[in-house]
Amino acid sequence: MIEGFETLAIHAGQEADPRTGAVVPPIYAVSTYKQDGVGGLRSGYEYSRSANPTRTALEECLAAIEGGTRGLAFASGLAAEDTLMRTVCKPGDHVIIPGDAYGGTYRLFAKVLSRWGLQYDPVPLGDLQAVRAAVRPETRAIWVETPTNPLLGIADIEALAEIAHAAEALLVVDNTFASPYLQQPLALGADVVVHSTTKYVGGHSDVVGGALVTRDQTLGDELAYHQNSMGAVAGPFDAWLTLRGIKTLGVRMDRHCDNAEKVVNLLLSHPKVIEVLYPGLSEHPGHEVAAKQMRRFGGMVSFRVAGGEEAAVEVCNRAKLFTLGESLGGVESLIEHPGRMTHASAAGSPLEVPADLVRLSVGIETVGDLLEDLTQALA
Repeated sequence: MIEGFETLAIHAGQEADPRTGAVVPPIYAVSTYKQDGVGGLRSGYEYSRSANPTRTALEECLAAIEGGTRGLAFASGLAAEDTLMRTVCKPGDHVIIPGDAYGGTYRLFAKVLSRWGLQYDPVPLGDLQAVRAAVRPETRAIWVETPTNPLLGIADIEALAEIAHAAEALLVVDNTFASPYLQQPLALGADVVVHSTTKYVGGHSDVVGGALVTRDQTLGDELAYHQNSMGAVAGPFDAWLTLRGIKTLGVRMDRHCDNAEKVVNLLLSHPKVIEVLYPGLSEHPGHEVAAKQMRRFGGMVSFRVAGGEEAAVEVCNRAKLFTLGESLGGVESLIEHPGRMTHASAAGSPLEVPADLVRLSVGIETVGDLLEDLTQALA
């Protein structure tokens, strides 16, 4: 039985084509399929919104590398989130979200799902007492990011699963920052894993996508029904690119982590950096939990700059090798100012991020070049 992560990433859902022997699943650029008589499907395919062989290969691989029973590939991470919430919740239900959730997730809850009648509360998930206090009779899910975006907070997945299940609620874990290589939420008690596969899973900044992976087959089937009904599916070329990215996820993540650790060491010693946020640091409040549930600590690093917002913006503008841009998880290094970029939608809310914060997505370039660039950007 195949169990190794890298082996699953390369082979799960990707058997050689039985007709040609092609070792890479082809791109099935097709919308409809010939049926063997009325009601007689050929190999289970009828229309590519419902299923497509290239997307099936990706979904089987996603389920395998997350240790789940059902994987579903979406047009974006937010499409996956929206489908999940509208499947497991109804108007009047309540969801607990992280106190420093990703800005797009917060916008979805605050500006879209709330108009549909879904209630939510931002809660610091590292405070288990606060989480228990926030649970209501109508709480349907606890939504977890760990590490969080962009403050790199850590949540104890096992402990939160106990709280959620005691309340007959689901535990949903956004595993985008960690990736399936560094963290396995389903094995720790989560019910659903969410990904923006645009990020580390795809890994090359050339495709937008999202995913859900479930521990329970029944829930997976229910989500598949709603995915087909709502229609935000991944196209075959997007699925193929994402699947190609998964093959190197393990080796890429090791390099991301190696480089991030060296970047952290540079930032810690720099006089213009007043705080470094990275769960690999022993002084990080979530370090022990992260060490328990993660293989390594990831490629995302945030830091605060002396001099406030304008100084932080200037660092972002001065960087050259670190590309100024939103998103993360690609092979190239990115730098951004969350307050004005990815988390602008949280301005004025309880989730507003510090104005002096800079976020790095540390890529897999030669690390000496990255250190040199950061040094001149901070000069």
